[in-house]
Amino acid sequence: MTKAAEKDLFNELSQLIEQSQQQVVAQANSTLTLLFWHIGNRINKEILQNKRADYGKQIVATLSTQLKERYGRNFELGNLRRMLQFAEQFPDLSIVATLSRQLSWSHFRELIPIKNQEAKLYYAQASATQSLGVRELRKQISTKTFERSSIANLQNTSNHPAIHNSFKDPYFLDFLGLQNTYLEKDLEQAILRELEAFILELGKGFAFVERQKRMIIDGEDFHLDLLFYHRNLKRLVAVELKLGKFEAEHKGQMELYLKWLDKYEKAAGELPPVGLILCAESSREQIELLEMHKDGIMVAEYWTELPPKKQLEKKIHSILIEAKERIDRNKLSE
Repeated sequence: MTKAAEKDLFNELSQLIEQSQQQVVAQANSTLTLLFWHIGNRINKEILQNKRADYGKQIVATLSTQLKERYGRNFELGNLRRMLQFAEQFPDLSIVATLSRQLSWSHFRELIPIKNQEAKLYYAQASATQSLGVRELRKQISTKTFERSSIANLQNTSNHPAIHNSFKDPYFLDFLGLQNTYLEKDLEQAILRELEAFILELGKGFAFVERQKRMIIDGEDFHLDLLFYHRNLKRLVAVELKLGKFEAEHKGQMELYLKWLDKYEKAAGELPPVGLILCAESSREQIELLEMHKDGIMVAEYWTELPPKKQLEKKIHSILIEAKERIDRNKLSE
């Protein structure tokens, strides 16, 4: 056997071993998570049957001491209480079994404190489908990705498949370190410098294609700021950066770009491209009147500074309520 053949054989065997190790770890994680669910579920049933609060506290503390002594730190009192919460908040075993194939117990520990059940399931599904690590999940929760996706989805009254749950509003560009005085080209340059962070803010599945994409239309040069491809959506995603507030003419410009991309850049098997217009300030009423969603165009604000958590929560909550109220008023007037 030649040295090259030996190297190929070694690499092939190494790949088999590593794949097997990954499967063992994944199976162990899933088994452990399901075990914790069953333990929490059984104790919950025991406490409910007894119907005494003091008994519940006592039995949990006693069981924790006994289980920890025999089986180790996994059964400390705090973790045992999390198991009870876990089984209570995720009552459907089939959903837990499915999620446990992709999520570890550490993921579920991050999900348990979330009060909103819809948000909890959103982050769980996002972690599973996007293969998010615990750190990435924690960041999504802290930056209110669920709430920002809800705001973006309110634009999508026709439930356009490429817009729903694929974009956010606002986008956080706090990593750019920009001051209040900067030019549009500076914003683009800063995003390109921190492209990896920007793609993570866009979401999983985005791949960078080109900056300042040149398009020749009727002999005139046009340049699209940023062009991405989304693997899961199987679409090109055009991104335009606007320094000021949203204006109606931005829609026409993006429509032109999308039609050109659809005609000249869309590959076989791909779906029509969609667009994202990032503005310093968005006009939600104009966006609704122009019915942007029908053309696969999403408009979102960008923030160059991330506010404190409480202020962020208050701001996003007010935006969400305002958008819902405006849509409800429009429905009543139809």
